[in-house]
Amino acid sequence: MRWLVGWSSIAAHFGTVGAVDAVGDAGDGGTITPVGSQLLWGDPDPLWAVGDWRPDEVRVVSVDPFNRLAVLGCCGATDDELRLGIVAARGGALRHLTAWPGSYTAVAQIGRRVTVAGDLAGARPVFYTPWAGGTAYATAALPLADLIEAQLDIGHLAALLACPETPEALRDSTPYEGVRRIPPGHALILREGSREITGYETVSSLAVAAPQRDADRAIEDVRDALVEAVRTRLTAPRHAPEAPLPDPGPVPGMGPADRRAARGAPLPGIGADLSGGSASATLALLAAGLPGAPGTVLGHGTGAGERLLAVTFNDLTKGGRDEAELERAGLIAENPRLHHVVVPGGSEALPYAELEGPLTDEPGPALVTAARHKLRLAAGSADHLTGAGARQVLDAHPARLADLLLDRRRRHLLHPVAELARSEGASPSSLFVPLTLYRAARRLARTPYRTGMEDAAARLPEANRAAPQPGYGSPVDASLAALTWSRPGPAARWLTGEALAQVSRRLHAAATRPVAVQRPGEARARAALARYAADHRVFEQAAEIRSQRLHAPFLDNQVVRACRELPEALRVQPDARAEILRTVLSGAGIHDLPPGWGATSRATSAAVTRVGLRAAIGELVDLFDAPLLADAGLVEARVVRKALRAAADGEAVPLDGLADLVSTELWLRRLLSRRGTCWTGTAAPRRRAVQGGVVPRPTLRA
Repeated sequence: MRWLVGWSSIAAHFGTVGAVDAVGDAGDGGTITPVGSQLLWGDPDPLWAVGDWRPDEVRVVSVDPFNRLAVLGCCGATDDELRLGIVAARGGALRHLTAWPGSYTAVAQIGRRVTVAGDLAGARPVFYTPWAGGTAYATAALPLADLIEAQLDIGHLAALLACPETPEALRDSTPYEGVRRIPPGHALILREGSREITGYETVSSLAVAAPQRDADRAIEDVRDALVEAVRTRLTAPRHAPEAPLPDPGPVPGMGPADRRAARGAPLPGIGADLSGGSASATLALLAAGLPGAPGTVLGHGTGAGERLLAVTFNDLTKGGRDEAELERAGLIAENPRLHHVVVPGGSEALPYAELEGPLTDEPGPALVTAARHKLRLAAGSADHLTGAGARQVLDAHPARLADLLLDRRRRHLLHPVAELARSEGASPSSLFVPLTLYRAARRLARTPYRTGMEDAAARLPEANRAAPQPGYGSPVDASLAALTWSRPGPAARWLTGEALAQVSRRLHAAATRPVAVQRPGEARARAALARYAADHRVFEQAAEIRSQRLHAPFLDNQVVRACRELPEALRVQPDARAEILRTVLSGAGIHDLPPGWGATSRATSAAVTRVGLRAAIGELVDLFDAPLLADAGLVEARVVRKALRAAADGEAVPLDGLADLVSTELWLRRLLSRRGTCWTGTAAPRRRAVQGGVVPRPTLRA
């Protein structure tokens, strides 16, 4: 795990912070420094890079001793452009710090003002906590929790399980009490011990119709952003620091499997997922088509030479990957600049096959599928492109139908509603689908934000008493469930009444809180993207292979901005994502795509998940024999064990809800069995965060 950590504190002026000693002032005369860190700058507001950062991923530029900028990650800006960014930040232009291609975190120190900019999607979050008379900040919550010796925030875990796609329920909390998260699209500004959180991106008002850009021009912007995002990965490193960062050694939170180099390092060069789907195939073809030598180098046994290494995961278990998708991947891989590798799956790659692993910053569903993804990623290159996030930034959230009604564009609802009706097949009920969807969209368009949140809060306590919730069956059910300001998550049906009531109070409080109300479709789409980006970050940590970097260009700021400019009338049309990416490839000179390119296979993931759950049912039932979630008052162990057995027997149970419960239980156990903290020094925390072997049953707080 890698992170950036620092602080801005009035107390630092009276301490003994020194760049030579690489220490920070704890506020009581002692010193403290992160484990496995490299000091980027020191007194009076120190900043460290922690973990196995590559030399080219850490860049610090300055225009004078009082104005400097640190950029960590993959950034396509030159040093001169970074210096111009310092000048822009001095004048308050925070958005300029987020406008370069790539995926990175920028920290600007302008005199006594420190600015930390988060990203638009939330894949590179920023956390903060009051400390030593000022504020400590980091790109991971765990080191801050260790710093202040925080306890678990059970209310946050309850909200995460009950309403994962409702930011009003989660707000800025984290699993650790006292540690806060900066919302996506915002920046943290620290000055003389004070702090301010400000947004750098405009948000549409409910009363103002969003101006519709020309569709062709919008797609061109998406193409340019994607090409530049891929080129940034191909041309790195652009900068070599004078002194390379030392190997930090073991980092708290990394499991033994992650520290074993004996498993082999990924091949040098650039690789990509090639599943046959539109998103990953687009990135692979763009990378193969750009000038340069992106692929593996000679002499590594692949025969790839200077070609891009394209990896397809072929699940050989029953209910595995669609054969048509594999065939499309093979046809795409006939490109002479692609070297295709098919990774066979098996029982060891099933979901739930491996329940041991590293401690991630927070819980996420990737904890139950990490072994499956590691098998694929281990066959990849040192820099591996994935199509993660394409669905969230390109597809239309069903709630966008309400935005079209607000803009009086009713005719644009005809095609998507008709396509959903066809997905129901030839049945009497399909005749009423268009009218049902139209009424639901109109109801959402006419429902004010406050009323919608109050209604959701009133319904939430009943979520564990109903039959299997709509939204997890047919596409029509999923669309109807999404046409609301807030909906319960798939795990809500197994939470206790006490937990649901406390989350309901959070929603009631959010309804009365003054906010800049967005249009319902845009607001729900941004919330869904933020949830996916947070889960993707957990996936990166859970499936991390040392010396490998996963790249998700669709989550880059520039790509997210370009995709947000796509007209709603375009993105709601059937197969819009495939058509947009087909146009992107055509604009890049790539025209020969296999038949059926862009088709989706919906049943594959659920089928494989059910096979894995059935194979691991004994271990999962034992896991919930005395679960920590029950000790915290979030679930009843008997109810969860019954649901696990029902899912293994093939009953209609929300499998993603069970994955949320299992992953949260696994995360709690890994956290409480952890040894050591993220800090060292004479004033380091005497104990790690969440000390002890059990979770007390607390009174849940809203």
